Amino acid sequence: MEREIDRRIGAASTVMRTLHRSVVVKRELSRKAKLSIYRLIFVPTLTYGHELWVMTERTRSRVQAAEMSFLRRVAGLSLRDRVRSSAIREELGVESLLLRVERSQMGWLGHLVRMPPGRLPGEVFRACPSGRRPPGRPRTRWRDYVSRLAWERLGIPPDELEEVAGEREVWASLLRLLPPRPDPG
Repeated sequence: MEREIDRRIGAASTVMRTLHRSVVVKRELSRKAKLSIYRLIFVPTLTYGHELWVMTERTRSRVQAAEMSFLRRVAGLSLRDRVRSSAIREELGVESLLLRVERSQMGWLGHLVRMPPGRLPGEVFRACPSGRRPPGRPRTRWRDYVSRLAWERLGIPPDELEEVAGEREVWASLLRLLPPRPDPG
């Protein structure tokens, strides 16, 4: 999974470099047009398949760095200007990409919980694999990651998670109220 996230960040960086030379630094283009490019090209390239990512602190940091690199260029700032990421997002009117990813991951969890029996994604989600695991620390399963995320961000205990996520309106309202994480920089 880590390799896939690295690939997505690499693809988004390539897009950013290409657009930077031809579009992002052009003074003739409005900030609104640059933000449209961010939303329509950069974000989908970076977040393709993000619903199934297991985010570690390292990948969380790398995704935020890629996002802020593009937004700083749109705002006409550099790291030397020492402007906080939250201030740049607020100035540009952009929601944190990590918040969007978390919201989407938990939304996918709600879909999986509500899927009728027989649908393959729901069956895979509910499956309990058997057999021996390879030696070493087991990789974090997506289910465990999302359970921990719901506990940390929404305060929903893992044993109640499927019950709460199974109620579409309640789950959707909880996801809309998901607060942004404190900004480290």
